[in-house]
Amino acid sequence: MVVIVATILSMAATLLQPRQQKNLEIEKKKSMLESINIPADRRNAEELYDKYIKESMVLNSRGEAVSGVDAFSIEMRAEQRKPVDEQNLALFFATADDGEKVTIIPLEGKGLWGPIWGYISLRPDLNTIYGITFDHKGETPGLGAEINTSWFEAQFKGMTLFDAGKFVSVQVLKSNEKPIENHSVDAISGGTITSKGLQHMLYDCIVKYEDYLKKNAE
Repeated sequence: MVVIVATILSMAATLLQPRQQKNLEIEKKKSMLESINIPADRRNAEELYDKYIKESMVLNSRGEAVSGVDAFSIEMRAEQRKPVDEQNLALFFATADDGEKVTIIPLEGKGLWGPIWGYISLRPDLNTIYGITFDHKGETPGLGAEINTSWFEAQFKGMTLFDAGKFVSVQVLKSNEKPIENHSVDAISGGTITSKGLQHMLYDCIVKYEDYLKKNAE
């Protein structure tokens, strides 16, 4: 009986794998679209992705283009296990509804209970945040899970990553911490660890693109 059940489960996993992979691809496209303020669902995500996001590239840590690697297929968690100078960095280019050319950078880090991730889109100056989206695997409902709510994400729009040419990212500050003009947003009340994890994710992921952002800013 044990052998039969194990065989059935193995077959089911094999049969479901293509569908699961497809679901992950759709969710990834949906999240990227949300970072450029394009609402999407599972039914139209692929169509809208093809409409708005038509270019991508892969960089190394020096901001140089890497050939022979598909940006969409890069798994950030796997890349982060490598030394920084061996990581492949995905970059996506989109034209938003208002005609603005934006650049999308993927994000991945750690919250309180597990992985957190998202996408950040930048205006042509490669400094000002055009849009952002976050998600999580298991943060606390009503607390850390608030990172993927519109009120929290909206705070980042218009914030900047550089200050007088120096990369500083965006701080996520508690109510008793002094705000930093153009470089800070309010943390989630009761979700300090998730908020700080998100702050570290932003800095650690985006700083790897620093050379590219400085060289290609308009």
